[in-house]
Amino acid sequence: MLNVFVPKESRPGERRVAATPDSVKRLLKAGLAVQVEREAGFAAGIPDDAYAKAGATVAAHATDLWRHADIVLKVAPLGSNPSLGIMELEALKPGAVLIGFLDPFNLPVVRRYAERRITAVSMELVPRITRAQVMDALSSQASVAGYRAVLIAATRVGKYFPLMTTAAGTVTPARVVVLGAGVAGLQAVATARRLGAVVEVSDIRPAVKEQVESLGGRFIDLPLEESGEGSGGYARELSKAGLERQREVLTRHLAQADVVITTAQVPGKRAPILVTTAMAEQMKPGAVIVDIAAEQGGNCELTRADETVEHRGLLVLGPTNLAAGMAGDASVLYARNVAALLLHFVRDGELAIDPADEVLAGALLTHQGEVINRTVAELLAASRG
Repeated sequence: MLNVFVPKESRPGERRVAATPDSVKRLLKAGLAVQVEREAGFAAGIPDDAYAKAGATVAAHATDLWRHADIVLKVAPLGSNPSLGIMELEALKPGAVLIGFLDPFNLPVVRRYAERRITAVSMELVPRITRAQVMDALSSQASVAGYRAVLIAATRVGKYFPLMTTAAGTVTPARVVVLGAGVAGLQAVATARRLGAVVEVSDIRPAVKEQVESLGGRFIDLPLEESGEGSGGYARELSKAGLERQREVLTRHLAQADVVITTAQVPGKRAPILVTTAMAEQMKPGAVIVDIAAEQGGNCELTRADETVEHRGLLVLGPTNLAAGMAGDASVLYARNVAALLLHFVRDGELAIDPADEVLAGALLTHQGEVINRTVAELLAASRG
């Protein structure tokens, strides 16, 4: 019987967990044994006895659990685990399966996965195809991030979001501009609209206009001469000239905004700068920017990861790992994604990994000593040359 191990996350500030009692039951039903490190779900509001009642074994000896696990389910990339006193990657046994957000463009770590014959399955690389929707953790966690970004902005801007009529007079609604209409952006639009704000949205993919308008947002038409559509449903990086044209239009809208939520990210690259310092200086004193892309460098030139920057009366917030701040529901969603992906290649309690499978062809990072993902393999080859 294959042993599945769910460790307590070691990354500072990471409160999520890769399995919940419900997902544990699914794994047990598939013929897998599940071991959970003590207090692995504590920060997400899941006590150890809930895992035990679901049928998992809860244990405190993390070193042994790592070394004997056939499959390890993680949230954040592997790091240094204080409870082990060693690097988590080195604690894995050769041939083990690792599933989680693995930072697939960290090439030295990917090379080490291959050297140690780890089967690494990266949640960031799950293809955005119909049959893999239930496995799409980037989308589930981005939805949480978009929701929280609006709530953070609402607590920092000195203005009501909705139209308010009081005995002292009427207060106009807040104006919110969302840059990027991916999953996080659309959730930000929906949340800001529920709070009563007037919402405008910019995206370099014209195809998302209908989705924006269905949520009550106003789409900002950009005079682009090139397509912003990338592969797999993602946006692609614009040329320098394209970015300049986008910024010219956006500056007029930002000048009227009370809140700006920026969400634009390009897989494997620094986030594009959508709001320059000069553009930000056209915004009203007291306005707030919440930059969801802060961990990838930020969409605003003023952004500093995990800091609040005050610039001429403007507040620029760069929170990272927003999903961890709502760890309970974020873990429920993520655990469903992970369980669905794992059970995709488990047959009768045994692993059935086929690198040619449509889902695994994208998500499989390394297997049997080889780098499987084509993009990452090409980057590794180029780094050696």
